[in-house]
Amino acid sequence: MPLNFVHTVERVVDDLLDSSPTVALWAGDHRADDRLADFSPDGVRAQITRLKEDSHTLSEIDADDLAGEEAVDLELLQSTVDSQLFALSELREHEWNPLLHIPGFLLNSLLLRPSAPAVDRLGSVVARLSALPDALATADVVLADCPHVHVTTALSQWDGTAALIRDQVPRLAAEAGQPHRADDAIEQALAAVERHRGTLRRLAEETGRSARLGDRLWEAKLWHSLDSPRSAADLYAAAEAALARVSAEIVEVSAQLIGKPDPRAALDALSQQRPDDDTMVPEFERAMAEVTAFVREHDLVTMVDDPYEILVMPEFARGVAGAYCDSPGPLEQAAVPTFLAVSPAPPHWSPDRVTSYYRELNNHMVRNLAVHEAMPGHYLQLAHAGRFAGPTRARAVCGSGTFIEGWAVYAEELMAGAGYGGLAVRMQHLKMALRMIINTIIDRRVHCEDMAEEEALALMMDRGFQEEGEAVAKWQRALLTSTQLSTYFSGYTDVSAIAAARPATTSVRDWHDQMLAHGSPPPRHLATLLGLH
Repeated sequence: MPLNFVHTVERVVDDLLDSSPTVALWAGDHRADDRLADFSPDGVRAQITRLKEDSHTLSEIDADDLAGEEAVDLELLQSTVDSQLFALSELREHEWNPLLHIPGFLLNSLLLRPSAPAVDRLGSVVARLSALPDALATADVVLADCPHVHVTTALSQWDGTAALIRDQVPRLAAEAGQPHRADDAIEQALAAVERHRGTLRRLAEETGRSARLGDRLWEAKLWHSLDSPRSAADLYAAAEAALARVSAEIVEVSAQLIGKPDPRAALDALSQQRPDDDTMVPEFERAMAEVTAFVREHDLVTMVDDPYEILVMPEFARGVAGAYCDSPGPLEQAAVPTFLAVSPAPPHWSPDRVTSYYRELNNHMVRNLAVHEAMPGHYLQLAHAGRFAGPTRARAVCGSGTFIEGWAVYAEELMAGAGYGGLAVRMQHLKMALRMIINTIIDRRVHCEDMAEEEALALMMDRGFQEEGEAVAKWQRALLTSTQLSTYFSGYTDVSAIAAARPATTSVRDWHDQMLAHGSPPPRHLATLLGLH
């Protein structure tokens, strides 16, 4: 290994952690706990300059001189730097997506996760609140020509963020024994939020740009998001083929479940057992206990005992996904919990829409969701990733969403195939597989082919058997999170291929442990690290 490799990589990692509080948050690094993202023109120009310098520096390292782990880290870091450079210089989402300016997770992580004594976290919270008026004044200037769906979603999330500031910060102050330390910062922050909401309300009244990226930007963003040799056209063709295959399989399983080949009737019967706003968290807790016991009994992968909490999704985070797993970053030193959050039905929905929401999120789907988000999905995979110790911190700041989501979907298939939950959960897994495949199709067609909402809803509801509420929410998510919906199918395709390449002399558990022993690299790099090519 070149003598300067570790030094160079570590310096670039420090640049990424220093310049982005969000990168530092997800990595579990606390150097930026007292700061917010700087989206001012000068701040963005400075970040672009630094990223260009870092990209050039990394390109001068000869990968042929590196061993396997180091070569992967170099390529990962280069890809991450170039992806951030693309986001700031070409996509420029900070100028049209108001969701990027909401500091909900940056505040919530300090309020909920005890990574430091309460008094220290309170100091960081006060610093971030004190910085919020300037940050929102910047947002008021740089945001223009925003898609309507992004603005309305931001307005909704600001309601939750304001409540977080108003209600949760005083609780931390009381815990720290300094009940009035944050009072002034809270007052000024809430006033700034209200002023910014005025800007958003004005933007909501304007025509605004389309939420569709178009071919060039979408395909470029997809390339950065997936970090895969598979082209966008190949991914779409694979999704179309998978749709036909899984559609036939769910018909077969429905016949086994109810005695006739009718997936809609089978799913309708399963949807009768469902939670509500009050019982959702207890139902998820029961499912978590079940899946944990099943994984242990079947010896599918090495378990962990890292702490976790199941909670109602904070209001500031709602409007994009129905559940999420918020794990400590791999650089986190404190023994802090993973948060598994599930969203209740939005309060403004009609009773029929709420019923539709919970028909979709029925008891059997909750069990499949527990597999995906927790065991042996995100919670377990990210816990293993946090135990990886490489020659540099590159792997810690370069986690691949494609691998993370691909493993979680593979985990669903693994558990259903092993018999967890019987035919009921298998039906829900196949429905989720159809959803994943259709999401990939919609992602491309919405952003590149001007797919109409009515056509997208029909595809989701007719071919994917989705409830109307889920379909409407996914339509909004496709507009809000371009390319993210494609990471599931792309990742699953590659992760399942790696799983299928298990050597005959290696047990299922040992192979899964090896798959999880390298952090969260893109699947193509994982295959290299496992000696598959």
